Amino acid sequence: MIFATVNQFKQVILVNYLGHIKPVELKQSREELKSLLAELRPGFRMLVDLSQLASMGLDCRAELGRNMDMFSQAGVGRVVRIIPDPTKDLGLNILAVFHYPNHPVLVSCRTVAEGFEKLLA
Repeated sequence: MIFATVNQFKQVILVNYLGHIKPVELKQSREELKSLLAELRPGFRMLVDLSQLASMGLDCRAELGRNMDMFSQAGVGRVVRIIPDPTKDLGLNILAVFHYPNHPVLVSCRTVAEGFEKLLA
């Protein structure tokens, strides 16, 4: 499951990946994410929480890249990723090179507390 929410006042979008993620879920989440992004101004911050992710296969990379393109087009300024298990990184740094041409600040951390600290820094 993918769960997302926006804090308009703080200009933050939180995206949580829970359980076993399939490409179809990433694709289906795109419309919801697009509507949430409409509430934010360019330069917004994004917290991506992978702490509850059980698995996301390599077949998800294309859809994940499309979502990253959408975040980039909306003007993301900082992306903080919570990745407690480094084996679940999914090649996000490599994908970022191709899908974040505006070069937002990218930060990875291991805990939710550290993630929020880095997000609001």
